[in-house]
Amino acid sequence: MTAFHFSFDLAHAGLWAQNFYADPFWTWQRVAIVSLFLFCAGLGQAVAARQAVGWPRFWRRWAQVAGAALLVSAGSAFMFPNSWIYFGVLHGMAAMLLVARLTARCGGWLWPMGALAIASKFIAAYALSMSASATFFNQKYVNWLGWITQKPITEDYVPIFPWLGVLWWGMAAGFWLLQRYPQCLQGAAPRPLAWLGRWSLPYYLLHQPVLIGLVSAFAWARA
Repeated sequence: MTAFHFSFDLAHAGLWAQNFYADPFWTWQRVAIVSLFLFCAGLGQAVAARQAVGWPRFWRRWAQVAGAALLVSAGSAFMFPNSWIYFGVLHGMAAMLLVARLTARCGGWLWPMGALAIASKFIAAYALSMSASATFFNQKYVNWLGWITQKPITEDYVPIFPWLGVLWWGMAAGFWLLQRYPQCLQGAAPRPLAWLGRWSLPYYLLHQPVLIGLVSAFAWARA
């Protein structure tokens, strides 16, 4: 993620000619990064459910994610006023964490539920392409569902569908590992990874401003 954003910042500063919006080399990296991000979040929800984490602790963490999403919206509106982030990965995460919490007891059903959530994206795109309803679902106040035929103009877009399916698969994998190979999700991690895991949200929020500042300073000095 850091390498991807650093590359994006170089292109945005005019230091590297790359198309991050259309080049499959970059767009598929984004898909892989977001998929891993949400899959790991699903794993975490499985661990939290197995440890019977209470609602008060859940709401504290959820408030942090939702607050961080608002900060991303504000920062992106300042930097990209015509393509600001109104439903990016943290916005999607806040919504999906609520769904994950409420479906934690579904157990083995999470696998087919995830498949259906992912498939619904493509089924809806096909159905809407032949329907007058397509323009309705493309509108900003409902396109966060993901059932669109035209991608909105925004710097980060992680709608509920199909990405909820990835998080559900992460939960299902987490429950499966906890039942069959619990040692995989227990024990001490290497110190650098443990630090990044403990402070993942602050790192996510701060790494881009730091990278943008460094790239901008380099571009200014170079000019």
